[in-house]
Amino acid sequence: MDFLLLVVRKLLRTNSRFVKVILMSATINCQEFANYFAIPVRNKLYPAYVFEVEGKPHAIEEYYLDDLKPILSNIRIIQSIVEEPLIPKEMYTAAVTLIQWFDELEMKESGMEKHCLDLMSECGSVLVFLPGLAEINYMHELLTNMVHKRLQIYPLHSSVTLEEQNNVFLAPVPGYRKILLSTNIAESSVTVPDVKYVIDFCLTRTLVCDEDTNYQSLRLCWTSKNSCNQRRGRAGRVSKGYCYRLIYKDFWANYIPETSVPEMVRCPLENTVLKVKQLDMGEPRALLATALSPPNISDIERTILLLKEIGALAIGDHSDDANLYDGELTFLGKVLARLPVDQHLGKLIVLGNVFGCLEECLIIAAALSLNSFFAIPFRQHLDGYRNKMHFSGNSKSDCIALVMAFKEWQESRQKGKLRHPKVAELYEELKKRVSEFNMHVNPQPPAMDRDYVYKQRFILQVVMAGAFYPNYFALEQHDEEIAAKELSGKDPKTTVVLKSIPSYGFLYYKQLQSLFRQCGQVKSISYDGSKAFVEFSRNPMERFKTLPAVYMALKMSQLRTQFELNVHLSEEIEEKMDTGSSVIVRNTRVNVDFQKHKVAPAQKFCSALEKSQTITSLDLSINVTEVVEVGHFWGYRIDEKNMTLLKNLSAEINQLDLKPLSIRPYPDLVCMAPFTDWENERYYRAQVLYVSGESVEVFYVDYGNRSKVALDHLREIPDHLRKLPFQALEFKVRRMRPSSQSLVCGEQWSYAASQRFASLVSGCALMVKVFSIVHSILHVDVFRHSGIMDVVNIRDVLIQECYAELSEDSYESKLSSETLKQLFAKPDGKTGRSVATGETNSRAQEEDRLIKALLDSNATSRLGMPNCKALLLGPYNPYNMKFSSMTRISQFRTVFVEKESVNSVVVDDAPEDSFQQILVAASIRINSTGSTMLLRETSLMPPVPGLPALLSMLFAPAIDLRVDESRKRYTGVLCGLGWNHALRIPVLPDHDIELAFDVEMNVDDITQINILRKAINKLVCDGPNGLLHLGRERMTHLQNAARQNLLSLICKSKPREIIPPKWYAKSYEWGQQKNKFIIDQSEVLNSKEKRASLYQLHKLVLLNA
Repeated sequence: MDFLLLVVRKLLRTNSRFVKVILMSATINCQEFANYFAIPVRNKLYPAYVFEVEGKPHAIEEYYLDDLKPILSNIRIIQSIVEEPLIPKEMYTAAVTLIQWFDELEMKESGMEKHCLDLMSECGSVLVFLPGLAEINYMHELLTNMVHKRLQIYPLHSSVTLEEQNNVFLAPVPGYRKILLSTNIAESSVTVPDVKYVIDFCLTRTLVCDEDTNYQSLRLCWTSKNSCNQRRGRAGRVSKGYCYRLIYKDFWANYIPETSVPEMVRCPLENTVLKVKQLDMGEPRALLATALSPPNISDIERTILLLKEIGALAIGDHSDDANLYDGELTFLGKVLARLPVDQHLGKLIVLGNVFGCLEECLIIAAALSLNSFFAIPFRQHLDGYRNKMHFSGNSKSDCIALVMAFKEWQESRQKGKLRHPKVAELYEELKKRVSEFNMHVNPQPPAMDRDYVYKQRFILQVVMAGAFYPNYFALEQHDEEIAAKELSGKDPKTTVVLKSIPSYGFLYYKQLQSLFRQCGQVKSISYDGSKAFVEFSRNPMERFKTLPAVYMALKMSQLRTQFELNVHLSEEIEEKMDTGSSVIVRNTRVNVDFQKHKVAPAQKFCSALEKSQTITSLDLSINVTEVVEVGHFWGYRIDEKNMTLLKNLSAEINQLDLKPLSIRPYPDLVCMAPFTDWENERYYRAQVLYVSGESVEVFYVDYGNRSKVALDHLREIPDHLRKLPFQALEFKVRRMRPSSQSLVCGEQWSYAASQRFASLVSGCALMVKVFSIVHSILHVDVFRHSGIMDVVNIRDVLIQECYAELSEDSYESKLSSETLKQLFAKPDGKTGRSVATGETNSRAQEEDRLIKALLDSNATSRLGMPNCKALLLGPYNPYNMKFSSMTRISQFRTVFVEKESVNSVVVDDAPEDSFQQILVAASIRINSTGSTMLLRETSLMPPVPGLPALLSMLFAPAIDLRVDESRKRYTGVLCGLGWNHALRIPVLPDHDIELAFDVEMNVDDITQINILRKAINKLVCDGPNGLLHLGRERMTHLQNAARQNLLSLICKSKPREIIPPKWYAKSYEWGQQKNKFIIDQSEVLNSKEKRASLYQLHKLVLLNA
């Protein structure tokens, strides 16, 4: 609006002197605007005319804290409110007291007696203005605790669902009072006609730009008098109204500002500067200085540099005669000036057209420009998070979740699933506007092979990284040894930890299980002193990844869900038990196995020792029965001893009279299930995977295969068979991870990789060499015969054919390997596995007896009813990831991801991988002190070695390569807006990114990056060969070339070697290489082509042979 007034004023004084302009508003400062639009007559300025039109609303009475002392006499309110904006707890109590007092006020007005309160049929609605959602939540909690009061409470905030917003317009139940807890959304956007009372805390959260970083920040501040008067007007629409301002009169007079800080002074200026350049009215600094409330010159200069970083303004060569704080509008800048979205979102659309994913980018830009259409009902954040996780799939991207949700809505448009149809409207508007620049959504999608969907998703993620540069964040590495000790050897992919467990914690295992009911199926709970390890069930047919249940549990902790247990005092337990020996198990290690319905002392030896009971050697012959994914499969031993055991077990089972199941099957249930082999049906031990109607899928625990069977064919498993160890073995090929090609072309592994692995392990006997046993999974080297005498390692075959890459063994795997070596080094294997002495057995039996006695006493209420509350800490997982900013100015700031993001919880699936991973944020908010960053709409990039460096170099305006002392290899890179040769300073040092390479980079990589940058430029340029003049066929050819160049850069035929990072001594310093070693590949272009290019070609540094 400020910029519009500036342009109108300038045109009125130049080419539109006889045009009449009328400004109309209920809250503006008339004199200020009249003077700004003053008319020059005979060397004098005459203010514009002012006309006032008075309205006639119902009477509204205003009250301040000074007036409310009789009502709030029992509340200690600070007499002098400090200038710092905040809401003390006493003020919340004052608001609640006022709401209660309205009953008394209305009875006096109607002349009713106090005992006739129940007869009141109509109560005036109350509108409470609060600054944000956190304050609404707190106030909501206070009011809901008033159970004896008849209140209907509705939150009103931009994040609540459409249904919840519509509820505020409903008439309350007779005799009930409607309470609206609202932000400033009810100040002007929403009008509720039956509001009689307004309670105003006189606070708001205003979007401002941080002076240091230019990141946006929502800051708590005092509302202006104009806004407060607007809020007062919400009452008295249909009858007399009341407005209660919870501040003192002198504070209102002396500290509350008359008007809000103008938008041009506090908000980003990118759109404004682009419009200045588009209108060609002169240098931005000069023109904006004539605004009604001119922004700071430093803010304008910084904005110009940010637009150069985005590519909207030409960078130039930073020479002596170049104006650093001005620049020519590029083709990208012209497009951005035409689009009604943020500049980064506009760039996303343009890059989306370059790489053939325009439709997806239009959806993302439309969705991020408006309020999120993911419905998160009030106080139901966990369900909202679950739904968003569903739409994101395994992409770990908020933006891709938006795309998938939007496309699902498109397919079922009639059902009206989209929360904001405005997103669809904006999508169509953006599609129309970009068509003016010859960018069109392909009406007929290309023929999709099996890899196309995954390639498209990866390319979209790269496009987002390009559009949102430099909002890059590194994932911090974990210490595997410390994390493994914290988990006491439990599987981090299935386990969460709780602390502050009370004494005799195992007595409350059912309560603890119920706390995690909405997360997933709890398999076991292990108690160890004041800690409890909650392990969730893992489907044996699922690939190795952190379970959704773990994510949900960690999300509950992040949302500060209270985990409380009703407990007995330990002294009471010991007193009520006949013997004092119960103290032995007060803090003992206890394992609760829900699968076996067993509570017993925990075994004090590792899973490697336990699992070693089912193998006789570290060299095994096996048959593969089920492939889960590449490198992960099930099978069974085919040596004579094991085959005899399986044969005898089968014979015993099929001689028994098996009874039908007495309960309906559920996942994880162990039972007996039939399997037909050569038309011979026999029963085997099995575990239910899932139930679907009248059939179930079961997993045969002695062979490792699965099958669907009719529900009524399942049988009960006898107790003695349940206790026997399961004979199926789960295997993982060690030291192998997906190649970059597999990651790009598949979920984790490409279809071709899966097919190749299946062909290598199926239909023949395999030899495996066991390296370790981690969480009951055998980590192995797998061999098969090739020809008559040759034996090949399957991992080597997959690496040679570019399906896999070599990786490191995890810390736990190495630890287990040492244990196994010692175990099988004994000449008599049994001695090595004798893990319990007679004394140990005796103690375990005593502990088992005491545990059972305590559980029986608790079940029979012998201990009485629990009379205490125990507040638990957690749950947490030591592999929960943290992030750090990669830009210079923010590298030491604390980083949080917004709680609605799918990446608000990230658990490291492969801590053994030493290379860096990167998180990209669409936008960033910063707190009022500038110490903490909040990332919004994030995408976690695939774990491709070297990807952070490749993306930074690909999308940075300029780079400065680092070399080692001998100049034989590149060690790192400095990315940013470059170096000003005249002033000898970095152009935009705050956004510089210093990286040490953790993979080998060479001249070919930099050359490939330049080839790709040149391919991008061809689709983002003006002129006779520019985008506007390209035919459909030529454009498709250029898009395919850009896509192919990108995939070739990322998916090299020979994987980049992982190396230890070596940081450059003079970090963040530009121009460290001598000119004679630098090759400028952009010299072949003329100066006009260089200025018009979105990306200039990077300079190479020659290396010694």
